[in-house]
Amino acid sequence: MNKTVEKQALIDKIVEALQDVKGEDIMIFDLSNIENSVAETFVICSGNSNTQVAALAGNVEKKVRNDLKDRPWHVEGTENAMWVLVDYVSVVVHIFQKDVREYYDIEELWGDAVITKIENE
Repeated sequence: MNKTVEKQALIDKIVEALQDVKGEDIMIFDLSNIENSVAETFVICSGNSNTQVAALAGNVEKKVRNDLKDRPWHVEGTENAMWVLVDYVSVVVHIFQKDVREYYDIEELWGDAVITKIENE
């Protein structure tokens, strides 16, 4: 599999895992054409509580590990689960509690990105 196909499979699996645990406002930011971006793709999602944020992050890790045999390079924020970052190097997942997401307004940071909004099932 080439890198583009592998990356798309990873993104699809991440979105599937987020939807399984009822993640809200899922957005995919393609940063591949933005100079000096920290990753090629960001997947951003909201949860309603620290319990849900932790469950969303855990399900992403589990599904990607079980189905794609891949593990994150780095995970951060699991201590209080106000937000969790799951870093797969080319794809970074940000899972926020709603008020924390609004506070950081991360969508505005990447206004030049190509954004895909995932509709809730």
